[in-house]
Amino acid sequence: MRLYEVAAGILVDGERVLISRRQERDHQGGRWEFPGGKRHAGETVAQCLRREMVEEIGIDVTVGPLWRALTHVYPDRRVSIYFHLCEASDGAVPRPIECDEIRWVLPEELSSLPFVEGDLVVLADLARDLAARDGAPARDGAPAPDGAPAPQI
Repeated sequence: MRLYEVAAGILVDGERVLISRRQERDHQGGRWEFPGGKRHAGETVAQCLRREMVEEIGIDVTVGPLWRALTHVYPDRRVSIYFHLCEASDGAVPRPIECDEIRWVLPEELSSLPFVEGDLVVLADLARDLAARDGAPARDGAPAPDGAPAPQI
């Protein structure tokens, strides 16, 4: 079974996070994901993510820390996904280039959208971490424990 390594960028603007809808012809076409793509031979994950953000949504980014990593097994492939926090260059405005649509959404909206299978497992954690970063209650209504450090997101 073939293994793909994928870099995914988490871009946050205020309370919203950027997602992109895959082109219909692609694997898991028509579903939402975090922008990014497959790592080429000889690239680091960070180099891959910078390249993919330009190709997919037309912006330069600074790749920040790794937020999550996972491997998802599809019937025909395994995909290792590295989710990195990213910052867009000053004044950069994303636009759909190699995706059908982009959308800025609130974290609590993520679970209501049809996401690629590999991203599904991180949606609740991302919503919780973004809410904790903003000092808001978690998506399930449970407040963050007093004195607990805020997740670095």
